[in-house]
Amino acid sequence: MALKIRLARGGAKKRPFYSIVVADSRSPRDGRFIEKIGTYNPMLGKDHAGRLVLKEERIKHWLGVGALPTDRVARFFGDVGLVAKPERRETPAKSAPKAKAQERAKAAAAAGTAAPEA
Repeated sequence: MALKIRLARGGAKKRPFYSIVVADSRSPRDGRFIEKIGTYNPMLGKDHAGRLVLKEERIKHWLGVGALPTDRVARFFGDVGLVAKPERRETPAKSAPKAKAQERAKAAAAAGTAAPEA
């Protein structure tokens, strides 16, 4: 059984609230879970104490047993110091502007800088 530590969404429409849960990787996002080990409320300010609430003792237990956190949860744990903070991935080259768009951007930048000053 592959265990994941992930977010389970709750709350009302346009008012998200997440529970941080340990679940089997095959169970649905908001479905069956083994244990609730924290909460995350993105509606609160970043400096608010209730934004992220973690049960650190239980998290250490589940990490020791072999549960793997998802990317977002690993960033939360990295901020607190429970695991090494994952590196931020770069934007893939596929999503970069294509050749014509880059030429247009260069032309626009050159036209903007070559404008005569009054």
